[in-house]
Amino acid sequence: MSFISRSQKGTNGTYTFSSRPRPVENRSKYREKQTEKAEKAHSTYGNIMYDRRVIRGNTYAQRFLSTMVQEDLAEMQRQQELRRRAIAHKNKTKEQLRSSTPEAVQGRKHNVVQTELYLEELSYNIELSHIECQTDPLLDRPATPLFIPAKSGKDVATQIEEGELFDFDREVQPLLEVLIGKTIEQSLLEVMEEEELACLRAQQRAFQELRNAELAEVQRLQEQERRRREEKERRIAQQREALSMEKETVEKIAARAYTQQYLADLVPTVFQSLRIHGFFYDPVEKDIETNFFPWLMAEVNSKLEKRNAARQLLDALIHDVAQKKLPLYTNLETRPEK
Repeated sequence: MSFISRSQKGTNGTYTFSSRPRPVENRSKYREKQTEKAEKAHSTYGNIMYDRRVIRGNTYAQRFLSTMVQEDLAEMQRQQELRRRAIAHKNKTKEQLRSSTPEAVQGRKHNVVQTELYLEELSYNIELSHIECQTDPLLDRPATPLFIPAKSGKDVATQIEEGELFDFDREVQPLLEVLIGKTIEQSLLEVMEEEELACLRAQQRAFQELRNAELAEVQRLQEQERRRREEKERRIAQQREALSMEKETVEKIAARAYTQQYLADLVPTVFQSLRIHGFFYDPVEKDIETNFFPWLMAEVNSKLEKRNAARQLLDALIHDVAQKKLPLYTNLETRPEK
């Protein structure tokens, strides 16, 4: 439930705060989540005591921040400085990597030329407008004066003449000895370093020459090995080809001998088989077998058939005559003799 807050100015110049009464909210049986509770508090509370923009406590010490806030501000400033340096370093790197226009030769100079397709006015004047507003006249807090401790004790003076405390010619001698000694030592070290670098360069050149010679020898050996390998492969290929040709020749010779041996008995056998099956014949014999013998056999068969027919007819006549004469002969045999 929302409520209305208002402030009024009293008759004595002081401000008073008052808010309308509101009923007690109905609480749920279970505890709410922190996010829901915070959202509800932000949406329902209207009391200025919960407003972060309202400063509570003594206002005289607002210019002095707490230690934690100062540390947070210092950390924020440090992060901003690091971010600014990183951006500046990145921009500087981009500018270094960017290809720039070479310097003009002697007697010439560079001129700015418009290279775009369309001409446009180049203006660097930024339009400015002044706006004024009336603020309350507030005085700045004066600067804190420098702390000077109170003076204590008595002043005492002593007169020192020239040359009593410091003699330059005598005091500067150890310093000069040290400087000269360090200079000579540094010079000797530099000379020794140069000699050592020269020796290192000579050793490096010798090593480089030896390495180049070894590389050349390795390349020569590799090339020799490659040629030997190629020659070996070529010889092997030739030997394989020769072996294959020899094998093919042996197979051809064996096939020819087997063919000759097989055909030696095949030709007579074929001719004999053809002769048996009648492919090779005598014309007269063939004519007798095909024409004369069938006619002769047909004539013989017809003659034999006629003879058989006559014989059967004769047998039938004899049988009929015998059958007719048989009762007569039977009566003669049975008649008694006189």
